Amino acid sequence: MKEDKEKVEERYTQWKSLVPVLYDWLANHNLVWPSLSCRWGPQLEQATYKNRHRLYLSEQTDGSVPNTLVIANCEVVKPRVAAAEHISQFNEESRSPFVKKFKTILHPGEVNRIREFPQKSQIVATHTDSPEVFIWDVEAQPNRNAVLGAATSRPDLVLTGHKDNAEFALAMCPSEPFVLSGGKDKCVVLWSVHDHISTLAVEEAPTIKQSSKSGGNNAKATESPTIGPRGIYQGHTDTVEDVQFCPSSAQEFCSVGDDSRLILWDARVGSAPVVKVDKAHKGDLHCVDWSPHDSNFILTGSADNTVHMFDRRNLKSSGVGSPVYKFEGHDAAVLCVQWSPDKSSVFGSAAEDGILNIWDYEKVGKTTDSSGSKSPNAPSGLFFRHAGHRDKVVDFHWSACDPWTIVSVSDDCESSGGGGTLQIWRMMDLIYRPEEEVLTELDKFRSHIFGCNS
Repeated sequence: MKEDKEKVEERYTQWKSLVPVLYDWLANHNLVWPSLSCRWGPQLEQATYKNRHRLYLSEQTDGSVPNTLVIANCEVVKPRVAAAEHISQFNEESRSPFVKKFKTILHPGEVNRIREFPQKSQIVATHTDSPEVFIWDVEAQPNRNAVLGAATSRPDLVLTGHKDNAEFALAMCPSEPFVLSGGKDKCVVLWSVHDHISTLAVEEAPTIKQSSKSGGNNAKATESPTIGPRGIYQGHTDTVEDVQFCPSSAQEFCSVGDDSRLILWDARVGSAPVVKVDKAHKGDLHCVDWSPHDSNFILTGSADNTVHMFDRRNLKSSGVGSPVYKFEGHDAAVLCVQWSPDKSSVFGSAAEDGILNIWDYEKVGKTTDSSGSKSPNAPSGLFFRHAGHRDKVVDFHWSACDPWTIVSVSDDCESSGGGGTLQIWRMMDLIYRPEEEVLTELDKFRSHIFGCNS
């Protein structure tokens, strides 16, 4: 254990020395309590040098104060604005001036997963250690003080249908106000919140304010309006760990679970699986993402430390998963995978080894070092490693507004005895831009550099 800790510190120190070279921007923010989920909310304003966004986080406490859903404001510095010295001068022990808490919602139970509605990003869904999904209008919810004994905030809507706890698997449909969830009951559950979503902000606000003073945990379920599922889908033989909608169809979705299965569903053809891939990985599957750029490609991350990329036109052979590519660059279970919104072949993966890897499947088999020969140590397709976290990276999210900008969170309880780390970062654009473009730009400086040397 001591050796592991020393290894992590050594890796972190090395990473820190390279920050001014590798990053265009980095903000480091220490969290008093770990957050198991992080999501970008709407962009609030654009200024000359930076943009302001909402950020959704949570606080997973030890019970001495309530668990919370946190709405923060954060400033993202625009590309090529921050100076290298400024980026490298962050302090690991302190809060970032770029992240400020805006509102606190007292959540009934810890927040395991947060997802925002793409159509209306001030409406978010949360999972906790219960069978229900909670829907919140974060702008209309009152700000609350997290003091022991305070009544929990009241969700604007409660989605029922699971028969057992549903802790992690949660997704929002890109085109319709549909919610998808999976849980310990081995089921995938689909809801439509069409009728409620348009009225949330208008009608619910006054009643929330009155009820925030009353009742504790037990009052919330009876006070909040509830809706039942549109469909329940059975095909897994163990806990469903993650779910995802097909970006091009509100009726198609996929799920992964502890049974090592990847299952594709289509609500139009009933509640049985359309395709079932039995051995998608050698271990439990923790996460899945469906490409927004090409609906044939699906990513899965597993306890076997790998990420697999599947093509839905050819998912398996003899019942066993046959991925197009296997990405092997983590030393521990992969917890989160997500396609980049900025380049169709790029995606990120975060794992329990404290690393967030950025991959490009177009680079598979083409990894070269500076001398032009193939680099023997680099995993195929890997082109950037974010090593700024010192414990397991539990979640990350690409920004849809600020290109190549990522928010990531780690649960630091094992390494530091408590708390978490939030980082907002963007790699240097010379790393991801086309090679010819970069060389042309650098060529402009050649005469200047040689002039300085003479």
